Amino acid sequence: MSDDYFTTTRTQQLNVWVAAQMLKGAGWAAAVLIGTALTIWAIYGIGLLLPEASRETPSPYGAVDVPAVTQVA
Repeated sequence: MSDDYFTTTRTQQLNVWVAAQMLKGAGWAAAVLIGTALTIWAIYGIGLLLPEASRETPSPYGAVDVPAVTQVA
């Protein structure tokens, strides 16, 4: 029986290492994406639990907004 199946060249080892690193990076990216989506979904869910009156209050930034003044001749 030949051991050719278990022997790999340096190029093959490098290809496998690169592929593993790329898959690892893709896994981390997927984890961050899913974590961000879950965080946004949780904030949205908490917002739905707030009373309706909290959505009807005026903006706290109203004092900062400067109304546009136009002069009519």
